Amino acid sequence: MNFIKNNLANAITLGNLFSGCIGVLHLILGDYQTAAICLILSLVLDFLDGFIARALKSNSNLGAQLDSLADMVSFGLIPGLAMFKMLEPFGNEILGMHLPFEIKYFGFLITLFSCLRLAIFNLDEDQKYYFKGLNTPSNTILIFGLLYAYKENQSFGFLLENEMSLLIITVASSWLLISPIKMIAMKFKSMKLEDNYPKLALLIGATLILLIFKTVGIPLVILYYILISLIFQKQLK
Repeated sequence: MNFIKNNLANAITLGNLFSGCIGVLHLILGDYQTAAICLILSLVLDFLDGFIARALKSNSNLGAQLDSLADMVSFGLIPGLAMFKMLEPFGNEILGMHLPFEIKYFGFLITLFSCLRLAIFNLDEDQKYYFKGLNTPSNTILIFGLLYAYKENQSFGFLLENEMSLLIITVASSWLLISPIKMIAMKFKSMKLEDNYPKLALLIGATLILLIFKTVGIPLVILYYILISLIFQKQLK
């Protein structure tokens, strides 16, 4: 029983990694629906491994390292590859100029900064009840959500059909991952209502956005998350 108790969370983390690997494969193949399902499964498993580790009191350094390595695929490689896909149609042209390489490779800046963010997070002991910078799952939802909404119903074409706007999104996303901005984390320091106003505002607002906008609302929820985090900066500690 002790073996199961000590390794259940790690097994769930490996499930996150497995789902992320399949998601990467289907994203390469252009099967965005299957990639979306894999991403959702990875998000659920990423939440569950931490929840179960805390519930069973089986937290360990091994678990923390496994979690980051799994996240690097599910929430590091997938958003970089999604941006790669969005930049691919533009070849090696930018603002009418010909570059000696194709600009799609800039998409992997998001992967590099996701790796950097995960390493910083592992060494930072302050981020117990808030995140410093945009966490990798949220960033993945933002980037993949833009691609998915565009492929499903041509939403956000004004952004995704222009190489400069995509490059700006890439740079902004990369910076947000390692920025000093405090972001709301769904971890409860106390059950007092006044201590949880930011979380309540996030939950209510995100729910309304998804109900109103549906698929298009997926990346909008992350933009709302960033905005509401900025509004409540002083309360996040």
